[in-house]
Amino acid sequence: MIEQDTVKLLRECDSGAKMGIQSLQDVQDRVKDDNMRRMLLTSIDEHEKLSHDIQEHLHRFDDEGKDPSVMASGMAWLKAHAEMMMNGSDETIADLMTDGCNMGIKSLSRYLNQYTAADEKSKDFAKRLIGMEEHLVQDLRAYL
Repeated sequence: MIEQDTVKLLRECDSGAKMGIQSLQDVQDRVKDDNMRRMLLTSIDEHEKLSHDIQEHLHRFDDEGKDPSVMASGMAWLKAHAEMMMNGSDETIADLMTDGCNMGIKSLSRYLNQYTAADEKSKDFAKRLIGMEEHLVQDLRAYL
């Protein structure tokens, strides 16, 4: 049970980190404010480092991880690009990123509660990713 919950939680963390990276990369070139752009680039770096650590831990279990679902990625991309076409302001980007972070926080918290038998390292990855998302939401409030 411990190994099964560990792998399942790691897969969700892997998917969440990849979704975060993808979403941040999708909008960072459109940001006008230099401070906001640096904030997003820093967040991309943090997500990539955590993603690498998660991947290393997954390999210990001979697991390749999990990509974000095609449906979730596609819907996020469609929503972001539709809203950016209507209003490509930094406020719109902050709003989109805040919504995405909040969805990630909610999902990861659910998985953390669901896979209670996961090892502590995997739980730590989930908590770190949740913390990164919460920190980004807090920083983005200045742009809403």
